[in-house]
Amino acid sequence: MKTEVGTDICSALALLQKGQQVAIPTETVYGLAADANNEDAVLGIFSAKGRPHANPLILHFAQLEQALPYVQAFPEVFKSLAKHFCPGPLTFIVPKSSLVSALITGGQTTVAIRFPKHPMMQQLLNDLGRPLAAPSANLYGQLSPTTAAHVFAQLQGRIPYILDGGACTEGLESTIIGFENDRVLIYRYGSITPEQLAAHLGYTPEAKVHEHGGVLTSGMVKHHYATQTPLYLGLKPQENTSQTLQILLQDHPNVAEPKMILSDSGSLVEAAQNLYATLHLADQKGLQRIFVETFPDEGLGAAMNDRLSRAAAKFQ
Repeated sequence: MKTEVGTDICSALALLQKGQQVAIPTETVYGLAADANNEDAVLGIFSAKGRPHANPLILHFAQLEQALPYVQAFPEVFKSLAKHFCPGPLTFIVPKSSLVSALITGGQTTVAIRFPKHPMMQQLLNDLGRPLAAPSANLYGQLSPTTAAHVFAQLQGRIPYILDGGACTEGLESTIIGFENDRVLIYRYGSITPEQLAAHLGYTPEAKVHEHGGVLTSGMVKHHYATQTPLYLGLKPQENTSQTLQILLQDHPNVAEPKMILSDSGSLVEAAQNLYATLHLADQKGLQRIFVETFPDEGLGAAMNDRLSRAAAKFQ
Protein backbone atom coordinates (compact mmCIF):
# COMPACT_ATOMS: atom_id res chain seq x y z
CA MET A 1 0.00 0.00 0.00
CA LYS A 2 1.26 3.46 -0.90
CA THR A 3 1.01 6.03 1.89
CA GLU A 4 0.41 9.62 0.78
CA VAL A 5 0.95 12.72 2.90
CA GLY A 6 -1.10 15.83 2.19
CA THR A 7 -3.36 18.58 3.44
CA ASP A 8 -6.51 17.66 1.50
CA ILE A 9 -9.34 17.23 4.00
CA CYS A 10 -11.69 16.09 1.23
CA SER A 11 -9.35 13.20 0.37
CA ALA A 12 -9.12 12.22 4.03
CA LEU A 13 -12.91 12.39 4.38
CA ALA A 14 -13.50 10.25 1.29
CA LEU A 15 -11.15 7.55 2.57
CA LEU A 16 -12.80 7.53 5.99
CA GLN A 17 -16.23 7.23 4.38
CA LYS A 18 -14.94 4.21 2.43
CA GLY A 19 -13.87 2.49 5.66
CA GLN A 20 -10.16 3.27 5.37
CA GLN A 21 -7.80 4.40 8.13
CA VAL A 22 -6.34 7.91 7.99
CA ALA A 23 -3.75 9.54 10.25
CA ILE A 24 -5.13 12.84 11.48
CA PRO A 25 -3.71 15.81 13.40
CA THR A 26 -4.96 16.78 16.83
CA GLU A 27 -3.64 19.32 19.29
CA THR A 28 -2.06 16.52 21.35
CA VAL A 29 -0.50 13.90 19.04
CA TYR A 30 -1.42 12.50 15.64
CA GLY A 31 -4.19 9.91 15.73
CA LEU A 32 -5.00 6.94 13.51
CA ALA A 33 -8.66 7.42 12.72
CA ALA A 34 -11.47 5.31 11.30
CA ASP A 35 -15.26 5.58 11.16
CA ALA A 36 -16.34 4.43 14.62
CA ASN A 37 -19.63 3.09 13.24
CA ASN A 38 -17.83 0.74 10.81
CA GLU A 39 -16.46 -2.32 12.65
CA ASP A 40 -14.28 -3.41 9.71
CA ALA A 41 -12.73 0.06 9.64
CA VAL A 42 -12.11 -0.09 13.40
CA LEU A 43 -10.49 -3.51 13.04
CA GLY A 44 -8.12 -1.92 10.53
CA ILE A 45 -6.80 0.41 13.23
CA PHE A 46 -5.70 -2.54 15.37
CA SER A 47 -4.14 -4.24 12.35
CA ALA A 48 -2.21 -1.17 11.16
CA LYS A 49 -0.81 -0.46 14.63
CA GLY A 50 -0.32 -4.05 15.81
CA ARG A 51 -2.46 -3.07 18.80
CA PRO A 52 -4.07 -5.68 21.07
CA HIS A 53 -7.87 -5.78 20.70
CA ALA A 54 -8.28 -5.63 24.49
CA ASN A 55 -6.79 -2.13 24.55
CA PRO A 56 -9.69 0.34 24.20
CA LEU A 57 -9.85 3.22 21.73
CA ILE A 58 -11.02 6.81 22.20
CA LEU A 59 -14.05 8.19 20.35
CA HIS A 60 -13.67 11.70 18.95
CA PHE A 61 -16.57 14.11 18.44
CA ALA A 62 -16.74 17.74 17.34
CA GLN A 63 -18.95 18.67 20.32
CA LEU A 64 -20.81 17.19 23.26
CA GLU A 65 -24.21 17.18 21.58
CA GLN A 66 -22.91 14.75 18.94
CA ALA A 67 -21.62 12.40 21.66
CA LEU A 68 -24.77 12.10 23.77
CA PRO A 69 -26.40 9.28 21.71
CA TYR A 70 -23.25 7.19 22.26
CA VAL A 71 -23.29 7.41 26.06
CA GLN A 72 -25.78 6.40 28.74
CA ALA A 73 -24.85 9.23 31.08
CA PHE A 74 -22.60 12.27 31.20
CA PRO A 75 -22.25 13.60 34.78
CA GLU A 76 -22.91 17.25 35.49
CA VAL A 77 -19.33 17.75 36.66
CA PHE A 78 -18.14 16.43 33.28
CA LYS A 79 -20.45 18.89 31.52
CA SER A 80 -18.87 21.68 33.54
CA LEU A 81 -15.35 20.48 32.76
CA ALA A 82 -16.19 20.06 29.07
CA LYS A 83 -17.55 23.60 28.93
CA HIS A 84 -14.34 24.91 30.49
CA PHE A 85 -11.68 22.77 28.77
CA CYS A 86 -13.24 21.59 25.51
CA PRO A 87 -12.70 21.41 22.68
CA GLY A 88 -9.32 20.44 24.02
CA PRO A 89 -7.11 17.69 25.43
CA LEU A 90 -9.47 16.17 28.01
CA THR A 91 -10.99 12.67 27.63
CA PHE A 92 -13.98 11.43 29.64
CA ILE A 93 -14.70 7.81 30.65
CA VAL A 94 -18.49 7.30 30.70
CA PRO A 95 -21.00 4.44 30.38
CA LYS A 96 -21.47 3.57 26.71
CA SER A 97 -24.71 3.17 24.80
CA SER A 98 -25.52 0.31 22.43
CA LEU A 99 -24.27 2.42 19.51
CA VAL A 100 -20.66 1.84 20.60
CA SER A 101 -19.08 -1.37 19.35
CA ALA A 102 -17.40 -3.66 21.86
CA LEU A 103 -14.35 -3.50 19.56
CA ILE A 104 -13.87 0.11 20.61
CA THR A 105 -14.20 -0.49 24.33
CA GLY A 106 -12.30 -3.78 24.62
CA GLY A 107 -15.57 -5.40 25.72
CA GLN A 108 -16.03 -2.97 28.62
CA THR A 109 -19.23 -1.12 29.50
CA THR A 110 -17.52 2.28 29.45
CA VAL A 111 -16.21 4.35 26.56
CA ALA A 112 -13.63 7.15 26.34
CA ILE A 113 -14.77 10.27 24.47
CA ARG A 114 -13.13 13.57 23.69
CA PHE A 115 -13.54 16.74 21.64
CA PRO A 116 -10.29 17.72 19.88
CA LYS A 117 -9.70 21.36 19.02
CA HIS A 118 -7.42 21.05 15.97
CA PRO A 119 -9.32 22.87 13.17
CA MET A 120 -8.69 20.11 10.62
CA MET A 121 -10.05 17.50 13.03
CA GLN A 122 -13.06 19.65 13.84
CA GLN A 123 -13.83 20.03 10.13
CA LEU A 124 -13.44 16.30 9.50
CA LEU A 125 -15.77 15.42 12.37
CA ASN A 126 -18.41 17.93 11.31
CA ASP A 127 -18.24 16.87 7.65
CA LEU A 128 -18.34 13.16 8.49
CA GLY A 129 -21.22 13.55 10.93
CA ARG A 130 -20.12 10.47 12.87
CA PRO A 131 -17.49 9.83 15.55
CA LEU A 132 -13.96 8.81 14.70
CA ALA A 133 -12.22 6.11 16.71
CA ALA A 134 -8.56 7.03 17.01
CA PRO A 135 -5.59 5.97 19.13
CA SER A 136 -2.18 7.53 18.47
CA ALA A 137 -0.85 7.04 14.94
CA ASN A 138 2.17 4.90 15.80
CA LEU A 139 3.10 1.26 16.00
CA TYR A 140 1.84 -0.17 19.27
CA GLY A 141 4.07 0.64 22.23
CA GLN A 142 6.35 3.00 20.30
CA LEU A 143 6.83 6.75 20.41
CA SER A 144 3.78 8.91 19.83
CA PRO A 145 3.94 11.11 16.70
CA THR A 146 3.67 14.90 16.83
CA THR A 147 4.34 15.51 13.11
CA ALA A 148 3.21 13.87 9.88
CA ALA A 149 6.82 12.78 9.31
CA HIS A 150 6.77 10.83 12.60
CA VAL A 151 3.64 9.01 11.42
CA PHE A 152 5.13 8.24 8.01
CA ALA A 153 8.27 6.77 9.58
CA GLN A 154 6.21 4.20 11.49
CA LEU A 155 3.10 3.57 9.39
CA GLN A 156 4.18 3.97 5.77
CA GLY A 157 2.78 1.12 3.73
CA ARG A 158 0.14 0.38 6.38
CA ILE A 159 -2.34 3.22 5.79
CA PRO A 160 -3.35 5.15 2.65
CA TYR A 161 -3.21 8.76 3.84
CA ILE A 162 -1.67 11.07 6.45
CA LEU A 163 -3.45 14.40 6.83
CA ASP A 164 -0.68 16.89 7.59
CA GLY A 165 -1.82 19.55 10.05
CA GLY A 166 1.63 20.68 11.14
CA ALA A 167 3.31 20.04 14.47
CA CYS A 168 0.98 19.30 17.39
CA THR A 169 0.69 22.29 19.70
CA GLU A 170 0.36 20.41 23.01
CA GLY A 171 2.78 17.55 22.37
CA LEU A 172 1.34 15.19 25.02
CA GLU A 173 -1.75 13.00 24.86
CA SER A 174 -5.04 14.08 26.41
CA THR A 175 -5.69 13.72 30.11
CA ILE A 176 -8.19 10.91 30.77
CA ILE A 177 -10.62 11.22 33.66
CA GLY A 178 -13.37 9.08 35.17
CA PHE A 179 -16.03 9.54 37.84
CA GLU A 180 -16.50 7.28 40.86
CA ASN A 181 -18.19 7.86 44.21
CA ASP A 182 -19.01 11.45 43.24
CA ARG A 183 -15.34 12.24 42.61
CA VAL A 184 -13.33 12.81 39.45
CA LEU A 185 -10.35 10.45 38.99
CA ILE A 186 -7.36 10.70 36.65
CA TYR A 187 -6.69 7.57 34.60
CA ARG A 188 -3.97 9.08 32.41
CA TYR A 189 -1.87 12.17 33.02
CA GLY A 190 -1.83 14.46 30.02
CA SER A 191 -2.01 17.98 28.66
CA ILE A 192 -4.59 19.14 31.22
CA THR A 193 -2.76 19.08 34.55
CA PRO A 194 -4.10 17.92 37.94
CA GLU A 195 -3.63 21.49 39.15
CA GLN A 196 -5.87 22.83 36.36
CA LEU A 197 -8.55 20.28 37.21
CA ALA A 198 -8.23 21.04 40.93
CA ALA A 199 -8.71 24.76 40.31
CA HIS A 200 -12.03 23.98 38.65
CA LEU A 201 -13.17 21.14 40.93
CA GLY A 202 -12.07 22.46 44.31
CA TYR A 203 -10.08 19.27 45.01
CA THR A 204 -7.18 17.40 43.41
CA PRO A 205 -8.43 14.26 41.65
CA GLU A 206 -6.96 10.95 42.77
CA ALA A 207 -4.72 9.34 40.16
CA LYS A 208 -5.30 5.73 39.08
CA VAL A 209 -2.91 5.62 36.17
CA HIS A 210 -1.79 1.98 36.32
CA GLU A 211 -3.46 -1.29 35.42
CA HIS A 212 -5.89 -2.56 38.04
CA GLY A 213 -7.24 -5.90 36.86
CA GLY A 214 -7.21 -4.79 33.24
CA VAL A 215 -6.60 -1.89 30.89
CA LEU A 216 -9.48 0.54 31.38
CA THR A 217 -8.31 3.06 28.80
CA SER A 218 -5.42 4.16 26.60
CA GLY A 219 -1.96 4.65 28.08
CA MET A 220 -2.30 2.42 31.16
CA VAL A 221 -0.07 -0.49 30.12
CA LYS A 222 3.33 -0.73 31.80
CA HIS A 223 5.49 -0.72 28.65
CA HIS A 224 4.53 2.12 26.33
CA TYR A 225 5.72 5.26 24.49
CA ALA A 226 9.11 3.61 23.95
CA THR A 227 12.10 4.52 21.82
CA GLN A 228 14.02 1.86 19.87
CA THR A 229 17.25 2.95 21.56
CA PRO A 230 17.41 1.79 25.20
CA LEU A 231 16.13 4.64 27.37
CA TYR A 232 16.87 5.28 31.05
CA LEU A 233 15.80 7.90 33.57
CA GLY A 234 18.31 10.18 35.28
CA LEU A 235 21.75 11.51 34.37
CA LYS A 236 24.10 9.57 32.14
CA PRO A 237 27.33 8.06 33.47
CA GLN A 238 30.56 9.89 32.70
CA GLU A 239 32.18 7.04 30.78
CA ASN A 240 31.49 6.34 27.09
CA THR A 241 29.66 9.62 26.64
CA SER A 242 30.09 9.57 22.84
CA GLN A 243 27.57 6.71 22.55
CA THR A 244 25.24 7.98 25.28
CA LEU A 245 22.92 10.96 24.89
CA GLN A 246 21.51 13.09 27.70
CA ILE A 247 18.15 14.87 27.34
CA LEU A 248 17.67 17.73 29.81
CA LEU A 249 14.85 20.10 30.73
CA GLN A 250 17.35 22.97 30.39
CA ASP A 251 21.09 23.12 29.92
CA HIS A 252 23.51 22.15 32.68
CA PRO A 253 27.14 23.10 31.93
CA ASN A 254 28.43 20.14 33.98
CA VAL A 255 26.65 17.62 31.70
CA ALA A 256 28.92 16.61 28.84
CA GLU A 257 27.95 16.46 25.18
CA PRO A 258 26.14 14.94 23.43
CA LYS A 259 23.00 16.38 24.98
CA MET A 260 19.66 17.80 23.86
CA ILE A 261 17.71 20.55 25.60
CA LEU A 262 13.91 20.63 25.82
CA SER A 263 13.52 24.26 26.93
CA ASP A 264 16.16 26.96 27.22
CA SER A 265 14.03 28.70 29.86
CA GLY A 266 13.13 25.52 31.78
CA SER A 267 9.44 25.79 30.81
CA LEU A 268 7.50 22.58 31.37
CA VAL A 269 4.98 23.69 28.73
CA GLU A 270 7.73 24.08 26.12
CA ALA A 271 9.34 20.82 27.25
CA ALA A 272 6.05 18.96 26.80
CA GLN A 273 5.67 20.40 23.30
CA ASN A 274 9.18 19.21 22.41
CA LEU A 275 9.45 15.91 24.29
CA TYR A 276 8.30 13.40 21.66
CA ALA A 277 9.95 15.25 18.78
CA THR A 278 13.24 15.28 20.71
CA LEU A 279 12.94 11.56 21.47
CA HIS A 280 12.29 10.84 17.78
CA LEU A 281 15.45 12.77 16.86
CA ALA A 282 17.48 11.05 19.57
CA ASP A 283 16.29 7.66 18.38
CA GLN A 284 17.70 8.33 14.92
CA LYS A 285 21.26 8.95 16.12
CA GLY A 286 22.27 5.30 16.39
CA LEU A 287 23.46 5.60 19.97
CA GLN A 288 23.73 2.87 22.59
CA ARG A 289 21.67 4.56 25.29
CA ILE A 290 19.47 7.60 25.89
CA PHE A 291 19.17 9.15 29.34
CA VAL A 292 16.39 11.60 30.18
CA GLU A 293 16.40 13.84 33.20
CA THR A 294 13.24 13.43 35.27
CA PHE A 295 11.01 16.47 35.69
CA PRO A 296 9.54 18.19 38.74
CA ASP A 297 6.56 15.98 39.62
CA GLU A 298 4.00 18.73 39.19
CA GLY A 299 1.97 20.20 36.36
CA LEU A 300 3.01 18.79 33.00
CA GLY A 301 6.07 17.28 34.70
CA ALA A 302 3.87 14.54 36.15
CA ALA A 303 2.61 13.61 32.68
CA MET A 304 6.11 13.59 31.17
CA ASN A 305 7.48 11.49 34.03
CA ASP A 306 4.62 9.05 33.49
CA ARG A 307 5.43 8.68 29.79
CA LEU A 308 9.16 8.28 30.40
CA SER A 309 8.72 5.72 33.16
CA ARG A 310 6.63 3.57 30.81
CA ALA A 311 9.16 3.99 28.01
CA ALA A 312 12.05 3.06 30.31
CA ALA A 313 10.16 0.01 31.67
CA LYS A 314 10.75 -1.72 28.32
CA PHE A 315 14.50 -1.76 29.01
CA GLN A 316 14.54 -2.74 32.68
